[in-house]
Order: sequence, then C-alpha cells, then structure tokens
Amino acid sequence: MLKCFYKLTCVKIKYFRISGLVVVLASGIILISCAGLELPKPDPAQEEPKRETIFGDGGIGLFGNNSARSDGGGPSIGVNVFLWRATLDTLSLWPISSADPFGGVILTDWYSTPQAPKERFKMNVYILDRALRSDGVRVSVFRQSRDANNNWQSLPVQPGTSTKIEDAILTRARQFRGSVRK
Repeated sequence: MLKCFYKLTCVKIKYFRISGLVVVLASGIILISCAGLELPKPDPAQEEPKRETIFGDGGIGLFGNNSARSDGGGPSIGVNVFLWRATLDTLSLWPISSADPFGGVILTDWYSTPQAPKERFKMNVYILDRALRSDGVRVSVFRQSRDANNNWQSLPVQPGTSTKIEDAILTRARQFRGSVRK
C-alpha cells in the first residue's frame, strides 16, 4: 500500500514540474512576442480636463510646496533654514544626539569641558517658526555636577544662559541671511 502511494506521489510531482515549465515557457513566448508592439500615444485634445478641488490648485502640501521662499524656509526642511544652520553652527561644540529638521528640534548629548570635568551641560533647541524672528527659537539648558559619591546631580542654570544662546543663534542666522542676499 505504501509503495503504491509513493508511486502516485512521484507521478503527481513530475506532472506539476512539467506543467510549471510549460507555463513559464508560454509566458516567456508571450512577452517576447509583445516586445515589438508600440502603444498608441494619448491625444492631447482628449486629455481629461483639470478638476477643481476643495483644497485649491495645488492641493494640500504636507511637506511644503516646491517653490523657494524668501524667508529662508525652503522646501527641503520644515523650519527656517537660517535658524537651522545657525543652531547647528552655534552648537558645533556639543555632540548632537538627535536632529529633526521637519519638527525643528535639536537635542544635544551631555558635554563636559576639559576645564571642568565634574560638571556637564545638555541643551534642547526648538525652532518654532519658518520666519527669521526673535521668538522663532527656544533653548533649554540643563546642568549637572558630580557629588561626593560620584553620582550626577541636577543643578540650576545661571539666569540668562538660555537667552544668551538664543541671541547667539539669532545673530548667526542673520549673518547667514546677509551672506545669501549679497
């Protein structure tokens, strides 16, 4: 009985191999025969008329439009290009742990200066606008120091530190904008 079942199975497998080969060959012949055909080109007079939409001519652009803007917010990123470049330039000393050009968020990693290895700083920068304005950038600064047990402890940051960094970013952004206009 087992021998009979084995013979039937072998016959079925051979049949499927042969039929699969026939299907592959037939498909290849059909594709080769269609290679010389030219498809008719659409007639411009019969093109479908442009439809009006509720969102206007260009529709809704999720990532900005394709035209360059005069305020520095081009189509490539979601925030002001000058503020973005100035922030990266100003924070070039700090190691960047995350940078999102569409959301306008730059997060630095902790950084200790060689002069004060027991103290470290971290910054979060938020670019809030596509325009180059004084309220278009916000900086949060965090400070930690090692205690006697060698653990990091949070400390307050001197007042005005965030504002000074924001001013440095804005000054550098204005320099970038001035160099483009010349």
